[in-house]
Amino acid sequence: MYPVFNPNQIALTPFLFFTGKGGVGKTSTACATAVSLADQGKKVLLVSTDPASNLQDVLDVELTNDPVAIPSVNNLFACNIDPEASAKTYREQVVGPYRGKLPDAVLATMQEQLSGACTVEIAAFDEFSHLLSDEDVLNRYDHVLFDTAPTGHTLRLLQLPTAWTGFLEESTHGASCLGPLSGLGEKKELYAKAVESLSNPEKTTLILVSRPDVSSIVEANRASSELKEIGIENQILIINGLLQSHQSEDEVSTAFYERQRRALKETPDALKQVVTFSLPFVSYSLTGVDNLRHLFSSYTITVFEDDSLSTDPIQLPGLNKVIDDFSSKNIRVIFTMGKGGVGKTSIASAIAVGLSEKGHRVHLTTTDPAAHLAYAFEGSVLGENLTISSINPEIEVKKYKQEVLSTAGEGLDEEGLAYLREDLESPCTEEIALFRAFAEVVEKSENEIVVIDTAPTGHTLLLLDSTEAYHKEMSRSTGDIPESVKKLLPRLRNPEETGVVIVTLAEATPVLEAARLQEDLKRAQIDPKWWVINQSMYATDTTDPILKGRAVSEKRWIKTVNEELAPQCAVIPWLHEEKIGYNKLKEFIL
Repeated sequence: MYPVFNPNQIALTPFLFFTGKGGVGKTSTACATAVSLADQGKKVLLVSTDPASNLQDVLDVELTNDPVAIPSVNNLFACNIDPEASAKTYREQVVGPYRGKLPDAVLATMQEQLSGACTVEIAAFDEFSHLLSDEDVLNRYDHVLFDTAPTGHTLRLLQLPTAWTGFLEESTHGASCLGPLSGLGEKKELYAKAVESLSNPEKTTLILVSRPDVSSIVEANRASSELKEIGIENQILIINGLLQSHQSEDEVSTAFYERQRRALKETPDALKQVVTFSLPFVSYSLTGVDNLRHLFSSYTITVFEDDSLSTDPIQLPGLNKVIDDFSSKNIRVIFTMGKGGVGKTSIASAIAVGLSEKGHRVHLTTTDPAAHLAYAFEGSVLGENLTISSINPEIEVKKYKQEVLSTAGEGLDEEGLAYLREDLESPCTEEIALFRAFAEVVEKSENEIVVIDTAPTGHTLLLLDSTEAYHKEMSRSTGDIPESVKKLLPRLRNPEETGVVIVTLAEATPVLEAARLQEDLKRAQIDPKWWVINQSMYATDTTDPILKGRAVSEKRWIKTVNEELAPQCAVIPWLHEEKIGYNKLKEFIL
């Protein structure tokens, strides 16, 4: 259908960006490509810019901001840009020179200005820009591969060069939510070089990774068009996880194969113009260098010499038990959280439909920039107890700016208003506006159950952990903190009011990522109530050797979740059809 992607047979540029909807296999594809190029004798640097990186899980090596050699692969080096660590370094670079020279009160003000999420973002981008514009990097490495974050974050990351360059050129007043601009002014040349590298087709290739399913193909198309608009036009598409053949007598195998082909037929015309390759659906976990090397091989591995599926079976409840639990305990705020691509939107939608069918008034919303709720309910009539919405960044930013200008701007002279408008052009304004909208939605839980389909893990944690920073930022900008924001964290931490559902797949990377998410939530005094293992091949009766091989590999991860990680655990089998629409979603609760 499509030629198989093989780095040995394709001329590749020095910079390679792997992007796409969360869970499509960006990390495994980027890692396998890096290993293949290194095996050819090329010197390769693999970089993760994802706040929720799992690069070290795949390579089985501890990583830091500084490149380290991968012991089992000659010529391969890797690093993980940690936004928090970068922000700490950045803050000290700005504030450090003034210690002992300025009063403590002034230093405290500078620290406060640098406490917001915006500082974390620009600090990580500083590292990113350095790699793109440093000639020494190109001299040391033949290829630099970026395993980027899920699409919403990636778009923001790649748009930052233009956004920040424009912001610095427009800025004249010397301070912003990032603190004194003297700490950024010297970066203009660095950012300009980064922009040039990103848009140079001889230097940079954008590799869009997608699964053969409708939602990730739609997301790849959106990423492709939006990135073309900012000048990144050298693109290729990889359809990852394509089942090469099927067993006609196996209903699961046939349905899996046909569902993938139907999705590919719906590829948007614009995306069809992008050069496209495929990678096969494999039965084994894409962790460890040996397995990564198999991905581009011409032979198939099936992991099937195992009778553990029929012995000591794992029996777990379905999603209906999760819904029953929340209904009986009258939980008012419900989050679905997890690594991108594990099915948070479907689970959130099914929980909302299930609770509304039990007679509860329910509001379902999303804080995910990718916003897939419209697709989940496409063309269907909602039940009388259910309403849905999404938080639109453009609308919320416009509303927030107008509110700030009408309140904090009142009484200011022209110079003061110019300063305020300038401050509102900072990219972190969007984060503040979205946080306010998020708090307002949660406030509705006093009158109805609110089910929130959250963003992929890194964004979710940023949203929750930034409460204190946003308190400061919003107080500074508007002089007032809305009641909904004041009440938010206590509400999230109240187990009688809030329930968190961690959604995962029965695979190494999603489970390890979900375990880290659970620990981070617990540090924020938020205890998850349920784990849901979604799209499980183990929970089907397939006899297809590839799919059954995947089922065998799932069992250990289901046991790990059930016995070591989850307070309560449910499992959903891989389904023959996507549950699109209200009536189809009701089938989850039967």
